[in-house]
Amino acid sequence: VTKEVDSTSKEAKSFLKQQEKWQSAAPASLPTGSGVKRPSGMSSLLGKIGSKKQKMSTLEKSKLDWENFKEEEGIVEELAIHNRGKDGYIERKAFLERVDHRQFEIERDIRLSRMKP
Repeated sequence: VTKEVDSTSKEAKSFLKQQEKWQSAAPASLPTGSGVKRPSGMSSLLGKIGSKKQKMSTLEKSKLDWENFKEEEGIVEELAIHNRGKDGYIERKAFLERVDHRQFEIERDIRLSRMKP
């Protein structure tokens, strides 16, 4: 799923910045020989002006919205602290899994003790 946004919008600018970071991080391995056709002159400028709007996927849009919301509400540090402690999602899941395993062992021991006599 893609979303079209205006090229002057805040979302599009941040998306373009991400793209530039990715491109600058990857080494440019394009051949520079005579076989490479490079756009130049007036057609290049017209192509840039008349180009389609940048498309942004739903996942990228959601991530951007979440980051903006965290910054606007000022909850970035609070979320980081909360997720590290006992109230974090991963810690709760691990706790519930340990409890379930212990309960299973207790029930198994009871069943086995009833079968022996």
